[in-house]
Amino acid sequence: MTQTTQIDLETAILQANAEFYRAFSAADFGAMSELWAKHAPVLCIHPLAPVLVGRTAVLDSWRKILQEQLRFEMRCVQPRVHLFGTHAIVTCYEATSGHPPHLAASNSFVLEDSIWRMVHHQAGPLAQPLVRTDPPADLN
Repeated sequence: MTQTTQIDLETAILQANAEFYRAFSAADFGAMSELWAKHAPVLCIHPLAPVLVGRTAVLDSWRKILQEQLRFEMRCVQPRVHLFGTHAIVTCYEATSGHPPHLAASNSFVLEDSIWRMVHHQAGPLAQPLVRTDPPADLN
């Protein structure tokens, strides 16, 4: 794999990851649904919740979350791509509007029909929020 190809793949994966946070923050169920894999098996572990297996269970949970959610921005902080051929994991921290990162997350994607689609999301609380430094350039 050439360096350019590696960078292009990582950019596409980071764009899919950013779309997840955009859909979450906008409470956009249509975009959230489109992001998740349609053929590959999927699972999701919301903070402090049991494992959800299968597209129907995962999307039902997102429908409920997005309908009930008080509007706030969920930000992805320090995303890092780990690429394994047609599978990728993005590790990051999650922060809500005006607050430092307080969750650690992993988002897994597969290349399905030439599109990076999510197959797994897991987020859990950190023992302590990350300390924000001024300027917060390392958190964007």
